[in-house]
Amino acid sequence: MRNNRAMAPHRIAVLALDGVVGLDLGTPAQVFGTARTADRNPPLYAVETCTPGGRPVRSTAGFQVLPDHGLELLDSADTVLVPGIHDGPPLVDGTLDPEVAAALRAAHDRGARIMSICTGAFVLAAAGLLDGRPATTHWAYADRFRRLHPGVALDPDVLFLDDGEVLTSAGVAAGIDLCLHVIRTDHGSAVANRSARRCVVPPWRDGGQAQYIERPVPRTAETGTAATREWARQRLHEPVALPDLAAHARMSVRTFTRHFRSETGLSPAQWLLQQRTEHARLLLETTHLTVDQIARHAGFGTTAALRQHFHSRVGVAPTAYRRTFRPTP
Repeated sequence: MRNNRAMAPHRIAVLALDGVVGLDLGTPAQVFGTARTADRNPPLYAVETCTPGGRPVRSTAGFQVLPDHGLELLDSADTVLVPGIHDGPPLVDGTLDPEVAAALRAAHDRGARIMSICTGAFVLAAAGLLDGRPATTHWAYADRFRRLHPGVALDPDVLFLDDGEVLTSAGVAAGIDLCLHVIRTDHGSAVANRSARRCVVPPWRDGGQAQYIERPVPRTAETGTAATREWARQRLHEPVALPDLAAHARMSVRTFTRHFRSETGLSPAQWLLQQRTEHARLLLETTHLTVDQIARHAGFGTTAALRQHFHSRVGVAPTAYRRTFRPTP
């Protein structure tokens, strides 16, 4: 886990290429720019944009991007992020300007974190940074990606994938999810939740959630499961079971499960586990409760159950996670 608490902000270089997706380009500055340990503290990230040669590039939104930097920005960036593109050789034949590829590989080799949003994964793959790795991209481009880059372990069914120093995400909103995931990894849930509130987006969507959730007809509050999800969030410390959820929604278990999955992309059990883990994560960061107390407050019941599920989803034990964000004086 990273814990970038140095005085200087973490430097993020956004590499824009011809055909860059306008929303993807603006996402990093918007999301990372709101990250602060407290509302009045300095920003934790500094986001700058570059292009090959510092030249203007076309966006898909009908405007050109005039950057402040060329590829030399990648030489000193802590993180390099490539937004999606809707045109150009990386999408057409899987190739990349040798100068751009070399700059990306050099940044990776010196230890910079590498990220992509949407079809930015085509750029990383063309630079050779995804060979043998798990990665994702927008589901609509999955077949093309597999054809151009058979050596990449593509998973088009998830919102984002964190493979350590290389992270990829699906389209548009999934880029926001990935940025919030990085903030949470770097600085904890409280900071990430504050950023999400500033951006008026959900604070947490698990990376393993399905990309494509079918919603043929918008549901009203009376027929959807949103009210029941909020009801369950207020009772994470209680043993809420599937029949309880269905009864609150005034549906049969079978109907409730079908509606729930169509709205969230998860089963009720998976969603509850996600919410309990996130609540435990926040308690570990912000309270002095013991791990045993947190296990009860988050609804895991036993410390052993908390340890098992927390390690499975977060990658470390609860005590190790707490030491990262609440170091012993």
